[in-house]
Amino acid sequence: MIQELIARQRAYYHSGQTRALSIRLLQLQKLYDGIQKYEAKILDALKQDLNKSQFEAYVTEIGYTLKEISFVKKRLGRWMKPQKVKGTLLQAGGRGRIVPEPYGVTLIIAPWNYPFQLAMAPLIGAIAAGNTAIVKPSELTPHVSAVIAELLREVYAEEYIAVVEGGVETSTELLAQPVDHIFFTGSVAVGKIVMEAAAKRLTPVTLELGGKSPCIVHDDANLAVAARRIVWGKFVNAGQTCVAPDYVYVHKHVKDKLIALIKEEIQKQYANPLQGAGYVRIVSERHFQRLSSFLTNGTVLVGGKVNEEKWIIEPTLLGNVTWDDAVMQEEIFGPILPIFEYEDLDRVIQTILQHPKPLALYAFTESKRVEDEIVTRISYGGGCINDTIFHLGSPYLPFGGVGESGMGSYHGEYSFRAFSHYKSVLRQSSKFDLKFRYYPSESALKFIRKLLK
Repeated sequence: MIQELIARQRAYYHSGQTRALSIRLLQLQKLYDGIQKYEAKILDALKQDLNKSQFEAYVTEIGYTLKEISFVKKRLGRWMKPQKVKGTLLQAGGRGRIVPEPYGVTLIIAPWNYPFQLAMAPLIGAIAAGNTAIVKPSELTPHVSAVIAELLREVYAEEYIAVVEGGVETSTELLAQPVDHIFFTGSVAVGKIVMEAAAKRLTPVTLELGGKSPCIVHDDANLAVAARRIVWGKFVNAGQTCVAPDYVYVHKHVKDKLIALIKEEIQKQYANPLQGAGYVRIVSERHFQRLSSFLTNGTVLVGGKVNEEKWIIEPTLLGNVTWDDAVMQEEIFGPILPIFEYEDLDRVIQTILQHPKPLALYAFTESKRVEDEIVTRISYGGGCINDTIFHLGSPYLPFGGVGESGMGSYHGEYSFRAFSHYKSVLRQSSKFDLKFRYYPSESALKFIRKLLK
């Protein structure tokens, strides 16, 4: 079945029906209209799978996706135009251009933490670039997966955009197919499996992974703002966000004040989280048990309570944690935030550099010198100064990782680029011909030496 689907999509792609600007704009509009039509079903599915409130679900999943489509539609014609480039004297009479072309049949494997948005955002790029696409939603959010399947099957013919539901076996079968590009969002461990599968066919990949994203709060930071934005960035979606602050390094002179302010902000932003009225739950019992085990690490400074029946863990701060503790051995991906103190910024930077490059980094400081030192010395996918997560909201900024946190980037024009091959074309004039190319001589060599200096 999957092999037949790939063959049908490849035939459809080669028919040229995905290529024209008018077609791409029409298909993007159809996706926009379909999402609006299915809004109530999407909201209900997100509530069932993750207990997301309507506000959080719309802002982080539906609204974000609709805005991305609008942004891409307004600019797609410009992105598609071949880019003219200069030639050299050796290519006199020639004209060079760079032509963006689709890869062909693409595979998008989406995660469970933002199960709608992280399936749709890459799909927008695939459609905009002129590809066909197969979308594999996460089996851990089955209601969202079913809605995505229903929506896309109503909007598109399967030979153009298809949905394949299933678990690990389905993903494994899809990865064995001869697709032209793979876009995967998920964990580092599974990302390695995806890359290994892609390597067998030399299939290009975009990997949006994760890692332990640090947050540094310097002694000159606006602590009230820092506390508010750290709490929002860490505990939105119950911490199940790939770019959530994973741990905080705070200067010892302001540590106690920051913790007090964070505690106040948690009470303001997340009242009675264990009741689960508007607070996202952990996606599965396995993830809930894994996160619950971290609560025995260090000392609970704030929170620490759980609701085992509803798989809810209240926003929690941990102190007295070491890098040898289990909570620091992997990406937390939940509402638990270890707090470290520091006095020497250089030691903090050295510690971060001893670990894999993170997907995000956040720093709170009013010092341009401190900002420049952090940005210059630490390699990471992207991040913010005096904020958290908000860099994802700009379609003008590429979003992606580096090293173990991923490869490739997307959002806005970078989504179009992620799903495009940039083909070089040189058109030479036939009205004259430089004979020294074919009949080398001493004088020709002298001339070429001058040209190539």
